[in-house]
Amino acid sequence: MSEIANQIAETATVPAKAERKVSTLRMLMRTPQGAIGVIIVTLFFLSALFAPWIAPYDPFALNIPDRFQAPSWNHLLGTDQLGRDTFSRILYGGRIAVQLAGIAVGASLVIGLVLGMMAGYGPRWFDNLMLLIFDTIRSFPTIVMAMAVVSLTGPSLKMVIIIFIINAVPGFGRIARTQTLALRNTDFILAERSLGASSVLILRRHIMPNVVGPLLILAAMDVPVVITVEAGLSFLGLGVLPPTPSWGSLLNEGFRIMRDTPWPVIAGGLPLVITTLGFTFLGEALRDVFDPKLRKEL
Repeated sequence: MSEIANQIAETATVPAKAERKVSTLRMLMRTPQGAIGVIIVTLFFLSALFAPWIAPYDPFALNIPDRFQAPSWNHLLGTDQLGRDTFSRILYGGRIAVQLAGIAVGASLVIGLVLGMMAGYGPRWFDNLMLLIFDTIRSFPTIVMAMAVVSLTGPSLKMVIIIFIINAVPGFGRIARTQTLALRNTDFILAERSLGASSVLILRRHIMPNVVGPLLILAAMDVPVVITVEAGLSFLGLGVLPPTPSWGSLLNEGFRIMRDTPWPVIAGGLPLVITTLGFTFLGEALRDVFDPKLRKEL
């Protein structure tokens, strides 16, 4: 009977979860800032996902007679020094940004969430050990560490992802630890303990749903950071190597031909600015939704 009751309870929670997701989206779209953030972030992912179908030209195709073209109906953002369509290369560069941000931020969130909850709910010695590791890693600036490691190992997108994960985990871990410490002695957690619930069950069912909200806000704020780090490394020749299009390499190529045409620099910088604004707006809107003290009833 208990198994049947559990199945019925799990089935009943599915519509409730879907309703909560719809409610969260509605709350995000109620404010202009949230609506703009959702729209920009959605366009960012869709343009990267459907780049092979949206891009009007092959981003690697050379067309020397059409080099240094200004924006026109044939080339919406002009062409570079080799006649390649800049708009197509920006779309394919967005695929690099999505891949990097999705893997790096997603892995950092999951690892930081697990380690932070373990530190906040586990024994004191483990908490102190995690704090020592977090503080040690955070003492190294991300850009400096990335430049040092990539200089030794060679330019690689995988290495950029690993470096960002290592540097971002302490931020997620500290927030998860703080939230877990605030929840571990609350009445409903103590009641679960008295009923014999295991630590894993308490962390998964009761603490994690209350901790993940602030982590999503931090994740939204970290996406433009990791994209900018990759762009900076690629601009310096330490990230994605040509001819693979990335926003940083587009800026690098654009600066070298700025005297001939300014459009590659402008086109390469706009995605970074727009993406940063979109995720910043989304993060601010998520903060208002998940933080009851800042939530505004409209």
